[in-house]
Amino acid sequence: MVNFSPKRNNLITPERAAILLPSIISSLIAFILFTTFSIPKYVSSNMVKNELKQFKIKVSKLPDLQKQSRIISEKLVKLNSQKSKIIELISGTTNLETFISRLGYIGNKNNIEFNSIKPISSIKFVETENSEIQDELNINPDELLVEGVKKYNLDLNLNAKYLDLLSFLKELELQENIILFEDFTLEKIETNEEIKSQDEIKDLKVNLKIAVYGKI
Repeated sequence: MVNFSPKRNNLITPERAAILLPSIISSLIAFILFTTFSIPKYVSSNMVKNELKQFKIKVSKLPDLQKQSRIISEKLVKLNSQKSKIIELISGTTNLETFISRLGYIGNKNNIEFNSIKPISSIKFVETENSEIQDELNINPDELLVEGVKKYNLDLNLNAKYLDLLSFLKELELQENIILFEDFTLEKIETNEEIKSQDEIKDLKVNLKIAVYGKI
């Protein structure tokens, strides 16, 4: 009796394992090296390329940006010049001390006798953050009070003759500062008959409240 036993085909034999195992290990090492070095370098290279591309775009736009910068600078210079002119139109080139000195000169020139010159208050320009509320409450801010300008309120008490007073007020209106006359009162000074005709006698007592806009 003859026994037939099936032949087994061994897929992995020592000979095949000796060939395949080094190949698998080599492939695995190659994959690890590729993922460790090649992919990061590829990603880094792409990032550099994108940065270079963005840089080239910015460089190409640089002439336009420089042109816009020059235009903005020219407009800024023009605005500053206009601002300075507005400040000079409102306040002139003098501050309160200079104005009071000028006031004394004008008074002496027109035979005005000052009893007192009292600064009452001063207000400077402040940016408002409640313009809507001011509009609702119908609060009108001082339109002449701009940045770089200060408003001074003065109380003047003086003695003068009528014609000298007129000359004084006219010359006061011609000053470079904007001057607003807010209150004006006159009182007759009584004198006896013997000295009434003397030229040096001032027959009017004047109280004058003014607002002066000057430089800070």
